[in-house]
Amino acid sequence: MKELMRTNDIVLLGAAEALLKAADIPCFVADAHMSILEGSIGAFQRRLLVADDEEVRARRLLGDAGFAAELRDA
Repeated sequence: MKELMRTNDIVLLGAAEALLKAADIPCFVADAHMSILEGSIGAFQRRLLVADDEEVRARRLLGDAGFAAELRDA
């Protein structure tokens, strides 16, 4: 799995996840349930992950959609 994005912004994360799913690129949001431990204060960032073989396509899709600044370095 490759990490594409790490953020506290659940709207941004939801939009990126929706784009990937619409393009049939399987993704996984890691640390989504950390709010149980943190008390919903948003202290822990959630990570958007994709399979290694989907990384290039996912990065291109998210970059084209205007999320290039949010992507972590490859």
